[in-house]
Amino acid sequence: MTGSRRERDLELYFHIPFCRQKCNYCDFLSAPAGEQVQNAYMEALLRETEAGSGMARDRVVRSVFIGGGTPSVVDTVWLCRVLDLVRRRFDLAADAEITVEINPGTVTERDLKDYREAGINRLSIGCQSADDRELAFLGRIHDYSRFEDTCRMARDAGFDNINVDLISALPGQTLEEWEKNLRTVLSLSPAPEHLSVYSLILEEGTVFWERYEKGMLEPVDEDLERDMYWRTARILREAGYEHYEISNYARPGYRCRHNCGYWQRTDYLGFGIGAASLLDNVRFRNGESLQGYLSDPLGCRQDREELTAQEQMAETMFLGLRMADGVSLSVFQDTYGADAEEIYRDAIEGSCREGLLAVQDGRIFLTKRGVDLANYVMAKFV
Repeated sequence: MTGSRRERDLELYFHIPFCRQKCNYCDFLSAPAGEQVQNAYMEALLRETEAGSGMARDRVVRSVFIGGGTPSVVDTVWLCRVLDLVRRRFDLAADAEITVEINPGTVTERDLKDYREAGINRLSIGCQSADDRELAFLGRIHDYSRFEDTCRMARDAGFDNINVDLISALPGQTLEEWEKNLRTVLSLSPAPEHLSVYSLILEEGTVFWERYEKGMLEPVDEDLERDMYWRTARILREAGYEHYEISNYARPGYRCRHNCGYWQRTDYLGFGIGAASLLDNVRFRNGESLQGYLSDPLGCRQDREELTAQEQMAETMFLGLRMADGVSLSVFQDTYGADAEEIYRDAIEGSCREGLLAVQDGRIFLTKRGVDLANYVMAKFV
């Protein structure tokens, strides 16, 4: 693939580690912070980005994702300065997808208009639930009406590409309650172009984990969790959404290009604490110390690992299998000069016999049963 468009493509990720309040389920690298710390961090982020732009020579930036945390808690001017720097120091494609994550209660009408004027063309809104009781249980800072207000303001500001995050399989939640959540969000006018739907996972270090260890919280039964998953897929398919990745659904033409790039191993550069990068088959990431980053944002990179050909091929398989389209055998052959069916014969044939994988029209992909056992299948390629 030497000289191909894909080899020149690059994605940028900016991590904003601040939030108004840590949610009960959240194990992300994020925490509340005052304006002085936020400003110092954003100055450091700009310094790191300026210095890191040299790694992007001869690359075209196809997508930018500003995530967190809650990027919308910092002053809007900072996000505008980040994007201005991207335009000055990188070759940003004219049709680049530029996403920012926001939470209800952290943006105003003016903020959203400023985002649009800065070139942001996609919003990812953290809703998580349409039920106020569940939102309080999750530790969210908003109720559902505030989410509806945020969606309305976003549409008024001109956003026509909106993702909504939802969480299913909450402790005590019934299948009927989850379906009501989903249909409530679908009843928005217009409905979101994209939905990311995740089953709740209890992560160590979270409030929910502490409650679980004390016997105060019981996870949803695994069979019920899978019923919720496939009920989601059916309802969204009937509503016109493509189930294009294990946890993601989009109306035609609205797949998240940035995330698709991750799953297809497009190179990306990450800026900010904890941000990961993949460049020319070298993986590295930034340290997680906020104070260390503020002191020296240019010296924060660590864990540099040059991937072997075997590791590259393995990543292509287990990341690609997250997508409904699966892995293209011809693209694998063109990329690595090797036959995936030969290299992974045992894993593929065994999984096909178990009804977990299928090979059809030059692609390898998970079956419905394979999706239920995705981690088990993907582990065979590591």
